Amino acid sequence: MKYWLLKTEPNTFSWQQLKERKSEPWDGVRNYQARNYMREISVGDFCFIYHSGEEKQIVGLAKCVKSNYPDPTAPGEAWVCIDLAFEKDLKRPLTLKELKEDPFFIDLPLIKHTRLSVMPVPDFIYERIIQLVG
Repeated sequence: MKYWLLKTEPNTFSWQQLKERKSEPWDGVRNYQARNYMREISVGDFCFIYHSGEEKQIVGLAKCVKSNYPDPTAPGEAWVCIDLAFEKDLKRPLTLKELKEDPFFIDLPLIKHTRLSVMPVPDFIYERIIQLVG
């Protein structure tokens, strides 16, 4: 099992929408590095959902329920999507400011690659985030 962080603009698709719909395709990724990461996401992997834009915070935990299939919103087969299912709410959001202020998170790709919309989360960082916001 691997862990991931997926970024979304809450006014485009929010954590609340995923929670209400229970399961939804995660499509529309048009960055090659993010696409390559999406190809690695497997059924059962956990994904933190991060609201970008003004919020800049991790807001929930989802699980991949279908992996790596052609993105129906894109022409051709160059782009992929996955299906996510709501897993659980966090006790509280974890802000980018908190992550940046804590040296423990220096290896989290979100700190160094702020524009990347799909990124791996090392096991030890996943565990620390769960400890902080359960």
